[in-house]
Amino acid sequence: MHPRRPDGFDGLGYRGGARDEQGFGGAFPARSFTSASDLSHWVTTPPDIPGSRNLHWGEKSPPYGVPGPSTPLEGPAEEPFPGGGGGVPGQSTEQLNRFAGFGIGLASLFTENVLAHPCIVLRRQCQVNYHARHYHLTPFTVINIMYSFNKTQGPRALWKGMGSTFIVQGVTLGAEGIISEFTPLPREISRKWNPKQIGEHLLLKSLTYMVALPFYSASLIETVQSEIIRDNTGILECVKEGIGRVIGLGVPHSKRLLPLLSLIFPTVLHGVLHYIISSVIQKFVLLILKRKTYSSRLAESTSPVQSMLDAYFPELIANFAASLCSDVILYPLETVLHRLHIQGTRTIIDNTDLGYEVLPINTQYEGMRDCINTIRQEEGVLGFYKGFGAVIIQYTLHAAVLQITRIIYSTLLQNSV
Repeated sequence: MHPRRPDGFDGLGYRGGARDEQGFGGAFPARSFTSASDLSHWVTTPPDIPGSRNLHWGEKSPPYGVPGPSTPLEGPAEEPFPGGGGGVPGQSTEQLNRFAGFGIGLASLFTENVLAHPCIVLRRQCQVNYHARHYHLTPFTVINIMYSFNKTQGPRALWKGMGSTFIVQGVTLGAEGIISEFTPLPREISRKWNPKQIGEHLLLKSLTYMVALPFYSASLIETVQSEIIRDNTGILECVKEGIGRVIGLGVPHSKRLLPLLSLIFPTVLHGVLHYIISSVIQKFVLLILKRKTYSSRLAESTSPVQSMLDAYFPELIANFAASLCSDVILYPLETVLHRLHIQGTRTIIDNTDLGYEVLPINTQYEGMRDCINTIRQEEGVLGFYKGFGAVIIQYTLHAAVLQITRIIYSTLLQNSV
């Protein structure tokens, strides 16, 4: 079988399949990413990670606010503002423009994957703790329990398993790339999409989640396992445990451990729904921001500084809104999924009621339906939302970092005027 490389795959990242449309292959020949406009194009879009938020109903376009080849408001291709117009020196503005996308995107990814990790740890511990009487639905109780864990176990209690989460992302990206190379399944949906293309794209996502399933399960165990009884494990322990889960060796288990086959449906269902919801919301938010930016340009009320900000932030804001909405909507399903993954693994978690002591996981769910019915009967509807206060803190931090980054970048631009 010969590998099939998508037409828009240029080695640095997939750009979509319609490269021969205006503004792409026909108008701009292939070249290295050396100019400010090229660099700002590919560094401002966060990578496609589990629960990807980068699905556009077409190829990825340049950040909104940067006119395309057919836009009557365009200036020279290599200058964001012709001749450094508006009082902004051309060389200084070009340097800021070159690193702006990288800096802003890096800040967003850092917040999403590093700064928010303690919230993810506590959120998962609350979700799998069926003993808990306190559901931690508000950020106030979550902050209190975080302080207790940090006091009794040290900072490592809130940062455990972070390396394994990056491994899961790497496995997911690698699996998606390999599958798309050797199959006709598309990694992106072109503008001239059809139901068949959408179905094939979602099938690719489903296969990717299936490949990453055992490693996701091992990563989940690392993030909820108590530091009190936790051994010092290497960064590749997640890979070892995931492979062991597949072949059935080297993994502590009990008779209550659910086979991987029974976890495929809830895992794929959660992943695909998360992807669809976040993609639709992202597209909707981008459309609104695009119209707002276009109206401001027609009214000629946009300053040069604001124009440069509009070139980078709309997609980050859309990613933020898409991730928030999909996490909130699918939170009950995520709770069920995590309980099924953790069952029978002999995992010991922290007591989220007291902030000290440990508790075993002794659930006996027979499957997804039994888990849903048991939670509803024994813990009530709010039992599906245990630890929801951590989500509020997570996205509050994310929004704050985006706003601070925007202020810093705006200040740098104004000082260069």
